[in-house]
Amino acid sequence: MKINLQPTHLQNDFIKLVPLKDNDFEKLFAVANDPLIWEQHPTKNRYEKEVFQNYFDGAVKSNSAFIIFDSKNSEIIGSSRFYGFDADKKTITIGYTFLAKSHWGTTYNRALKTLMLNYAFTFVEEVIFHIGANNVRSQKAIGKLGAIKISEESIAYYGEQENNNFIYKITNKMWQQFLNSAIESK
Repeated sequence: MKINLQPTHLQNDFIKLVPLKDNDFEKLFAVANDPLIWEQHPTKNRYEKEVFQNYFDGAVKSNSAFIIFDSKNSEIIGSSRFYGFDADKKTITIGYTFLAKSHWGTTYNRALKTLMLNYAFTFVEEVIFHIGANNVRSQKAIGKLGAIKISEESIAYYGEQENNNFIYKITNKMWQQFLNSAIESK
């Protein structure tokens, strides 16, 4: 079965994901050039144009990266991608995610992860997240979605040095339980 890691139909009331293209650099960098976005990330200077260029190049080459749009006003608010798909183990990783500071502490990260997880669970049984050991903000956010920390690992992001990361996972069963409990609590 051929899996499309860059679908064009992922959208909800908050988020629209559009496949990232070569000519999107300046538009995405306009969001990414905020040092606060990267302050807890292992690559703290990713707000610098030449450092962000490496991130962007890796995203384009992955053929699985997205620009994140705010569905309400079509504003670009960040990026994310799928990677590390393993058909035999039925796993995939979601990561390289960032959101504009204006969308922190809102429902946007949850809406983004919901889109990506719902899509991923149509062809895998487990989703992995690599989160920098000092990125407490992202660790808390992924924990709120029901993911659990399973290990620590030194990981080199595309074209970068290795850094200590926490590895989180969520299975399809865990995700369905999370969604059901969210519905029941309404």
